[in-house]
Order: sequence, then structure tokens, then C-alpha cells
Amino acid sequence: MWGEWWVWGVAAIALAVGEVILPSFVLLGFAIGAGGIALILLVGGPLAVWLGGSLPVLLLVFAVVSLVSWLALRRWLGVYKGQVKTFDRDINKD
Repeated sequence: MWGEWWVWGVAAIALAVGEVILPSFVLLGFAIGAGGIALILLVGGPLAVWLGGSLPVLLLVFAVVSLVSWLALRRWLGVYKGQVKTFDRDINKD
């Protein structure tokens, strides 16, 4: 069952919906990883045959793709240095 592309596709959609509910860019990295595995298994080729035969290898590739996508999201969409807003006065003292 884990070697089927549609299982990973459903997991990617579920994780993407979860990201909409919990906006933190954590689930989006996992969704991208699951979508990448689904795409590899759907397209086929030697990599899909190699991945589809072994669950530990499949999960390892999923973890690596998810980590790389999460780090990329943090790099492009994260808080940058010096982006913290400071306030000089209290709005409640007016």
C-alpha cells in the first residue's frame, strides 16, 4: 500500500489542508515531501522501482525531501534578521 502513488497524494493533500488550518510552515514541508514521493511513484522510472520496493528507503527519501523543503520554506518565508518590530509607546496610556 505504501508503494502506491495515490496514498502519498492523499497524504500530501491532507497535510496541505492541515497547513491551512495551522499556519506554521511545518506541515507544508511534509506535504511537499509527500507530493514529491507521489510524483516520483506516478511518473515511474528506475527511481520509482527502487523506492516502491522498500518501505524504509521510501520513508528515508520522504524524510529527506521534507527536510529540504522545510529548510527552503524557512529560508524564503521565515523571519529575517532585524525584522522584529519594537514599540516606543504604549497605546493604552492615551
